[in-house]
Amino acid sequence: MAKAIHSMIRVRDEQRSVDFYARAFGLEIADRLDFTDFTLVYLSNSETAFELELTVNKGRDTPYDLGDGYGHLAVSVADLDAEHARFESAGLAPRKIVEFAPDGTLVGRFFFVADPDGYQIEVLERSGRFG
Repeated sequence: MAKAIHSMIRVRDEQRSVDFYARAFGLEIADRLDFTDFTLVYLSNSETAFELELTVNKGRDTPYDLGDGYGHLAVSVADLDAEHARFESAGLAPRKIVEFAPDGTLVGRFFFVADPDGYQIEVLERSGRFG
């Protein structure tokens, strides 16, 4: 059986991205591997063993083209309203809270926020399927 261990995204500014993920999601550097042409930064927290890998290609000064294939990362939180307020207070510019109930039955409550490179992160309330 396969075990999901990390997801990788490419970022331009290591410190700016590390700061964002620390402030937004409490992710801290678990490991940092520095090579000649790139650096790999693994972020995690005590909630899960899953890691976010930031790949920093040295010398890159133009934004990455996220294209139309990237969807989003997702995290779950116990108190969505409190997290949304915390994001707003921290200047992280969360989008509005959405109650997703396409057929009248609530599937989930969430909001999205973009990281410094434009990657979308869905913040879901821990309930129902996402509990």
